[in-house]
Amino acid sequence: MKESYIQAVRHIVITGPESSGKTTLCRLLAMHFGVPWVAEQAREYLDAIGRPYVEADLLTIARAQIEAEEAGLRDTPSILLCDTDLITIRIWGDEKFGRSDPWIIERTEQRPYDHWLLCAPDIPWEPDPQRENPRDRDRLFGVYERMLRALGKPYTIIAGERDHRLRKAIAAARPNGRFAH
Repeated sequence: MKESYIQAVRHIVITGPESSGKTTLCRLLAMHFGVPWVAEQAREYLDAIGRPYVEADLLTIARAQIEAEEAGLRDTPSILLCDTDLITIRIWGDEKFGRSDPWIIERTEQRPYDHWLLCAPDIPWEPDPQRENPRDRDRLFGVYERMLRALGKPYTIIAGERDHRLRKAIAAARPNGRFAH
């Protein structure tokens, strides 16, 4: 794939703590822009392993996430919407195991995304067997925001009711979107 094409694609990441509306927002944005979206690879992986995950699984998930993003570029979208990225896996490693793999850390600093949509946990918790932090979402939101700031990543906080979230996300994801925290 040509490097100039990859640079022409607008890479948008939807991120945030568990049960903050990331996947729903990603689906709605994909429908609005008429583009495919890259699903969170951890879900499928964790469903398939049939055991509790261990630290080494995070590296496997991270590599699968990058492969899925690269595959998404083959469809030549104008916007590549990613339901999570390696920053989430880095935070997950730090929170669960007290560290992250150096390969993951390096990629969080180098991957070419244009903007992050940071979903606030201001919507009701939805139970899910893979979710672990129903009472810790506000603290984790702060962890995500501090990480994005520390890495110098441009982001927009997505909060409020569904229609407001979608309008703000559409505005931020557009090629000349207004980027405001």
